[in-house]
Amino acid sequence: METVRKAQKSAEGGYFMDRKFSHLVNIVIGLVFVAGSPTAGVTQEFYQGKTVRIIVGFSAGGGFDTYSRVIARHLGKHITGNPTVIVENMPGAGSLIAANHLYKVAKPDGLTMGNFVGHFVLAQLIERPGIEFDARRFEWIGLPVPDSGACAFTKASGIISVEKWQAAKTPVKLGVTSLGDVTYNSAKILKDVIGLPIQIVSGYKGTADIRLAAESGEIAGSCWQWEPIKATWRKALDSEDVVVVLQMTPQPHPDLPKVPSAYNLAKTEEARSLLQAAVNDPNTITRPYAVPPGTPKDRVQLLRKAFTDTMKDPEFLAEARKSKLNIDPLTGEELEKIVVRSFKLDPALVGKLKAILK
Repeated sequence: METVRKAQKSAEGGYFMDRKFSHLVNIVIGLVFVAGSPTAGVTQEFYQGKTVRIIVGFSAGGGFDTYSRVIARHLGKHITGNPTVIVENMPGAGSLIAANHLYKVAKPDGLTMGNFVGHFVLAQLIERPGIEFDARRFEWIGLPVPDSGACAFTKASGIISVEKWQAAKTPVKLGVTSLGDVTYNSAKILKDVIGLPIQIVSGYKGTADIRLAAESGEIAGSCWQWEPIKATWRKALDSEDVVVVLQMTPQPHPDLPKVPSAYNLAKTEEARSLLQAAVNDPNTITRPYAVPPGTPKDRVQLLRKAFTDTMKDPEFLAEARKSKLNIDPLTGEELEKIVVRSFKLDPALVGKLKAILK
């Protein structure tokens, strides 16, 4: 800094400054500028020639996988150094295996991102077994779209309306992946809080497997997010071989203006609060992207910016539209605030959720 002040004094006083000294001053000023920049330490070469992995916690072909593969095809051009971006599937336990892997095993170097269900924030809150991370310590990168819960059934199952469901003489078989997943939480709340006749059939690796099981007649259908349902079950919906009979949002989704809401079936305010806390709020943060705790802050900021820029990329948006993927992103900072806020639920409500969902 003394050198910089000397240079400033020379310039102000009109003193002669030789070429060598001038060059030294320029170097020092450049170093001062870089050290004070928000991306200090990020070199132009860090990501060049490297590969960024997006670990998806579900099998190929499902909604998570579809979103991640479209994002991966465009994310690299918005990261300094233009790295290759690939998707790796790590299915199991409703994406819990992938979430635990990101927290405990993946190197915090900015080269590994995870895509798993945001419902694990609720799972941690109610102290569900198997959670080996603190969601508040992940570095959250962003979210492509808040999701909306819905229940879809095959026409062959006979459940073509909520009235048919309510009148079913035997429990309706709903496919779920595992404890803690949106498919499980939705089914459990609808069964224990709303009172719909449901038999939970668990063990599917992802929604792609649930769809196949429904089409084969093994189950009637399932409840997860409308956004991936319409993207991955489009043909069956268009042909009316699959029907959405219930949505799980306080207000009707624009795509589903005539589909009844579970909120209207809830008989008490407590039931509506439980539906909100267990299904609707977690759906908002269903498909987040994160990197491990300890990832250098400059790389976190770089990845957050790259994610945000990708969400506005015309080529990405065109491919998303072609794939029937809704895009209404949240930034990493917005996602982080929602996660922190989730840990401030009323303790009495948390106690009720523990009793129902554990």
